[in-house]
Amino acid sequence: MSQSPSPIGVGVVPVTPLQQNCTIVWCRKTKKAAIIDPGASVDGLLAAVRQNGLTLEAIWITHGHLDHAGGAAEMQEKTGLDIIGPHEADQFWIDQIPANGLMYGIPDARSFTPTRWLGDGDTLTLGETTWEVYHCPGHTPGHVVFFNREARFAQVGDVLFQGSIGRTDFPRSDHGALLDAIVTKLWPLGDDVTFVPGHGSSSTFGAERRSNPFVSDEALKHAPIARPASGPS
Repeated sequence: MSQSPSPIGVGVVPVTPLQQNCTIVWCRKTKKAAIIDPGASVDGLLAAVRQNGLTLEAIWITHGHLDHAGGAAEMQEKTGLDIIGPHEADQFWIDQIPANGLMYGIPDARSFTPTRWLGDGDTLTLGETTWEVYHCPGHTPGHVVFFNREARFAQVGDVLFQGSIGRTDFPRSDHGALLDAIVTKLWPLGDDVTFVPGHGSSSTFGAERRSNPFVSDEALKHAPIARPASGPS
């Protein structure tokens, strides 16, 4: 039996010196789009949207770190669109964006207050597609993940990576909470789910359950669980 085409389109544009995966998602039928985590390069991102014949409808944020949210205020200013997400527990990270921008060579990065905070179980509509929101604290306390069930696709920010997990050596990080979020919220969505992480290559939940040294089924049988000493922010 042939597989029906995905209802969504996905494009990834690395931004900032930290090579954060800014992700453009859209409804294939209506061409309505959202930009997830515009950390920087706002003009280039908006040009990419236009070049693909898309209509930008919203700005979605997974968490408040500079490389994910540093360009959101500028994008809102230039488009008039809502900033949606993350969970309100990340306001303290959003407030630090200007100072962190100076540290990482992104002096134009600005803080903001989202138009709408997100919580676990919320849903978002983009054209004719529906996206589920999962609050997955640990890397930051207000981190959220966006999931399209029909397409079997998730944008997970810095919760999970190909072969790794998010760092938990930041203020208000929680290693145990991160592991719990991955196991109780992401794994039940299905091994066939493809995800785009905040940095690096895409993978599937099934592949990470088989081989990820931090959260594979085998690794989670043993304690204590190792923590990544460094890696994507």
